Amino acid sequence: MIFEYPLIIVQKRQKMDRMRLTASGQAKEASEPDKSNILLIMTDQQSSDLMSCVMGTQVLHTPHMDSLAEHGLRFTRAYTPNPLCIPARNSIFSGCHPHTTGIQSNSSKKLDIEKCPLMGSMFLAAGYDTGYFGKWHINAEKDVDKSGFQEMAVNQGNGHDDEIATPTIEFMTRNRDKPFLAVASFSNPHDVCQLARGEKLPGGEVGEPPPPEFCPPAPFNLAEPTNETDTMSLARRSYQASPMFPVGTFTSDDWRQLRWGYYRLIEKVDAEIGKILTAFRASGLDKTTLIIFTSDHGDCAGAHRFNQKTVFYEESVRVPLIMSFGRHNEVSVSDLLVNIGLDILPTMLDFAGIRTPSGLKGRSLKALVSGEKAKDWRKYLVVENHITQGEPVDGMEIRIQGRMVRSCDFKYCVYDRGQDREALFDMKNDIGETINLAGNPKYNRTLREHRQLLRDHAKNDNDRLVDVLLAGDVGPIPFPEENE
Repeated sequence: MIFEYPLIIVQKRQKMDRMRLTASGQAKEASEPDKSNILLIMTDQQSSDLMSCVMGTQVLHTPHMDSLAEHGLRFTRAYTPNPLCIPARNSIFSGCHPHTTGIQSNSSKKLDIEKCPLMGSMFLAAGYDTGYFGKWHINAEKDVDKSGFQEMAVNQGNGHDDEIATPTIEFMTRNRDKPFLAVASFSNPHDVCQLARGEKLPGGEVGEPPPPEFCPPAPFNLAEPTNETDTMSLARRSYQASPMFPVGTFTSDDWRQLRWGYYRLIEKVDAEIGKILTAFRASGLDKTTLIIFTSDHGDCAGAHRFNQKTVFYEESVRVPLIMSFGRHNEVSVSDLLVNIGLDILPTMLDFAGIRTPSGLKGRSLKALVSGEKAKDWRKYLVVENHITQGEPVDGMEIRIQGRMVRSCDFKYCVYDRGQDREALFDMKNDIGETINLAGNPKYNRTLREHRQLLRDHAKNDNDRLVDVLLAGDVGPIPFPEENE
């Protein structure tokens, strides 16, 4: 059954001249007279490299995303804070780690906006007009008092991407004497979830795939990694025991046809983004506006025989990130490590001349976007997850919490359940994560170094789960029995 959700228009304005947030928010208007407009464009469930500016046009064509990369800075190592919709979005829009928001799964738990104020409130307090158009998935009320967004056209569920461009364009191009913050939040290519289940697509069909030989190739890392943790092996079985993830018997040809549909969904959302960018550039706003394009998380689409997200494999956690300000003719690429949950909000605040609240842990990317070199950039970042959506396996409840450390050359993962709970991948020589090196004595020193990086993170960012993860020299921790 397809549920048709109406596009709800919420228009509520308040006079909040020079309003300052409470001490927990701390955002206030700085003294800079020129404030940039901000446009944040988001897709849902798009992996980092799935743009034709990265992979070419043979199997995928995204001219509008490509145009942003042509005029901006593309980050090749940008990571979601948590590879799941609601945790990622609550982090992106508050600038807080998921363990700080307390939202680690697709739950209805409310965000504490006193502890983690939302970006809309920060910009509204600084004199911006604020508008949010599209998918919400933030655990706060949509009214202006809670969200900070004065105008909203919000999807109540997935679909309706074709209705987002019009209110976004109208909001951005109207006459005003204030700068604006606009968010255009699209659902696709999230419909790949329904595509894998053979269901009707909320955002409209993409047609029947051609024969496999005319589809994109299956992923080169289709097989499970050598020495994969039992934690991830059980997670795969748990997911694929659920009708939500019916890909356990997929052949290479099935994955090829699923990927064909996934790419068509990306092209569909690219066309909607193009509507906004065409009107935006025609108005001349691109000369005075920071444009940020990203996605909340990726999709494995067959990598290691997973579909969807939540796991720490690259296709799930690494996302597109492009920032463009003004007109640039040279293609620019950065391989610095970026956490979009932490770094997007400080960057936006920096461009707006708004002081970043002291409690936020992210870094502004403004200098990089402006063509300057990064100074003392981070050496690693941490991603979080909480796997809860599968079915019991062998009488065990498969509920997993984990942390991932991404350093310049390696990725380290550790989980709170399993016999062998650690994974270590050489990201310089094994980008497909095909061999887990955690049990290789040659890499003992690297393993210990990454454990220490995670301890440093826990100390600096008050991540209490890390003590559990690293306890007992990371020895076995059994899964609980079903219904325990």
